[in-house]
Amino acid sequence: MKHITAIIFGIAIVLAAFFLGDAYVKRAHPPQMISVTGLGNENFTSDLIVWEGRFSAYSPYLKDAFERLNEQKDIVKNYLVSKGIQEDNLIFSSVQTLERRDNQYENGNYVGTIFRGYELSQSVQIESEDVASVEKVSREITELLNKGVQFNSSPPRYYYTKLADLKIEMISKATEDARIRAEKIAENAGGALGELITARMGVFQITGQNSGEDYSWGGAYNTASKNKTASITMRLEYNIK
Repeated sequence: MKHITAIIFGIAIVLAAFFLGDAYVKRAHPPQMISVTGLGNENFTSDLIVWEGRFSAYSPYLKDAFERLNEQKDIVKNYLVSKGIQEDNLIFSSVQTLERRDNQYENGNYVGTIFRGYELSQSVQIESEDVASVEKVSREITELLNKGVQFNSSPPRYYYTKLADLKIEMISKATEDARIRAEKIAENAGGALGELITARMGVFQITGQNSGEDYSWGGAYNTASKNKTASITMRLEYNIK
């Protein structure tokens, strides 16, 4: 029985030594890998524009304010249509109502407010693929002042309707760029590129062309520029032969 126990104990020592030795060899000679990052970018021009502005009317009487606002709405609509904007592309918001009140004081103490009248406002939004026409209107909209309408215009916002296809193309470019970099590094190290282990996509960014915008960890998405640059990174890991 003692001989059997000694034999088992001896086998256990041999196996332990084997696994420890194998672990040491693997640690001393880890698998050779290379990690590279590739970049894909593309310049493009927006094919969709969104622009909006707001107009308002004031009167001590709610009915009069509403009638004046409707008159201004007709003026705004007719003006935009005369400039080549399709009426179907005009989206008018619901009417917003604000009571104007003045604060009152007696001997420097606040005692309440006095009602002055109603200010009604409404916005109009244009969403169109005719970017040039809407841009032109957004620059000339001050002409409404001559028609008695004080129109407050917001800067146009620009979008691209084929962004999904563009993103796929950029991923392909970034992957190819990373592979070429990896092959060059492996070649300079005296080896050859092995199989791909992992591939991770980085943040998708859209910035204005020549704008000097900073990239964001969460991904920049520029809507202020008509001409944009999209970029994406791919991080690849390869075995080295």
